[in-house]
Amino acid sequence: MSSPAVLAARAALASIDLSNYDREQSRLMDERCILVDEEDNAIGAMDKKTCHLMENINKGLLHRAFSAFVFRPSDGKLLLQQRATEKITFPDMWTNTCCSHPLDDFENERIEKDQLGVRIAASRKLEHELGIPPSQTPVDQFQYLTRIHYLAPSDGLWGEHEGFDYILFITADVTVKPNLNEIRDYKWVDKAELQSMFNDSSNSFTPWFKLIARDFLFGWWDELLRRKGSDGSVSAKSLAGVADGSKVIKMT
Repeated sequence: MSSPAVLAARAALASIDLSNYDREQSRLMDERCILVDEEDNAIGAMDKKTCHLMENINKGLLHRAFSAFVFRPSDGKLLLQQRATEKITFPDMWTNTCCSHPLDDFENERIEKDQLGVRIAASRKLEHELGIPPSQTPVDQFQYLTRIHYLAPSDGLWGEHEGFDYILFITADVTVKPNLNEIRDYKWVDKAELQSMFNDSSNSFTPWFKLIARDFLFGWWDELLRRKGSDGSVSAKSLAGVADGSKVIKMT
């Protein structure tokens, strides 16, 4: 018997007219996500618009994604972004450095060995959203930690259903030149400053970032700081083995 994700990928899926949304953000919705089954096996591709409509998500449609966290080596601060008002899903919300998708449109982002495809996608999107040159985020410097599975409605019409969201940490000195169609604001924070942001009701956060922070981020961050090198700097690569990357963690 086929799984819900496989059946959804074969189904007649809902669509929607994007003419009332920002033109550039609407264009990006034509990019093709990698559809996966419940075991993270690639089973096809579908445009982002289709993948992010709640009507299709509720049928069981799943796709692959990543969440990247950039830390500054000298002090271990984390780079956050606030999503632009123009974004179709989760506008104006604070979140981790970059959250997006490997695309079926690019052959190298379909490579699954050693999470290479999602690493390449992370470097590409850090440049697209934050203007960070790919030379500052080499794909071999991303530390893969684990995969999470979550469902997160945005506004009733739109949402996320990341069957497999790959969590990537990287420590790098980066040059930020934000794409204002993607990012409204950004800031570097330490743990106390991030907790203060969470405690301020005037801030809103993406649901996946809240889940990751609630269950994992602060513990991994503590470990990153504990593993400082002799020069006092932190390295994401020191976190190899901290999490069981073979498992998928279902989060609610």
